[in-house]
Amino acid sequence: MRLVFAGTPEVAVPALDALIASDRHEVVAVVTRPDAPAGRGRKLVASPVAERAEEAGIEVLKPAKPRDEDFLARLREIAPDCCPVVAYGALLPKAALDIPAKGWVNLHFSLLPAWRGAAPVQHAVLAGDEVTGASTFQIETGLDSGPVFGVLTEEVRPTDTSGDLLTRLAFAGSGLLVATMDGIEDGTLQAVPQPSEGVTLAPKIEVEDAKVDWAAPALRVDRVIRGCAPAPGAWTVFRGERLKLMSAVSAADHAELGLEPGELAVTKKAVHVGTGSHPVELIWVQPQGKKPMKAADWARGVRIEGGERLGDRP
Repeated sequence: MRLVFAGTPEVAVPALDALIASDRHEVVAVVTRPDAPAGRGRKLVASPVAERAEEAGIEVLKPAKPRDEDFLARLREIAPDCCPVVAYGALLPKAALDIPAKGWVNLHFSLLPAWRGAAPVQHAVLAGDEVTGASTFQIETGLDSGPVFGVLTEEVRPTDTSGDLLTRLAFAGSGLLVATMDGIEDGTLQAVPQPSEGVTLAPKIEVEDAKVDWAAPALRVDRVIRGCAPAPGAWTVFRGERLKLMSAVSAADHAELGLEPGELAVTKKAVHVGTGSHPVELIWVQPQGKKPMKAADWARGVRIEGGERLGDRP
């Protein structure tokens, strides 16, 4: 089939690579979000998908909005058979959905109908799911509600961050997306409507959602830190400034420390924080305006005093 691929971030690149490598289909164009400011200089930078497409000599379309008439007209000229999508980042209007003969097919990183929305992997980690996966489905006007072509499952490991899990799903899902294109082309694959039971929503994780509540049990604190890594990043407050929490581990064997929620206990090699249950040990942190560092190095630098806490309290 003649394909127009839609995607934006790094997580979409493995699927684009797999489709380019397919000997049954031709990626004739790519749709991605417009160049965005990045880095300290805030220079405009092309998306990872745009960069990969340009390397491969594939036409790149960057509509400000996918309902723009210039974009729709160009898509009609290209006349794709199907449009596979991975993390494009914008809602597609019906005028765009109607152009390819076999529609738009999304690779979504959850077992639908669970975790419909922008942040399925983060919500799976936050909820403590033991198994998640990826689904390919026909895009409709509803939010991730279209009929499903295929699924794969993936174990959520106890130490997985959202970034870890998403990387594995991106590579495993690329094969699922190619297999879905193959099945659509030869007519052996039919989409099945999603069940009405089991629907959960996965809205974007906002910065405020990533604030750690030290009064919560250690299990919850651990999930927030892992679920929000690498973005938007779990955080707390120390001496009035934001401290990003990049990784931590449960420290049930240090319950004898008797720490109050948010209270710090520091040794030469470890930084423990009290929670609503047993302590957690901070592994990597990032102070405001600085690079990530080991928690023990941070603690030595700021010279934590006895009884100091993380959180809103002075």
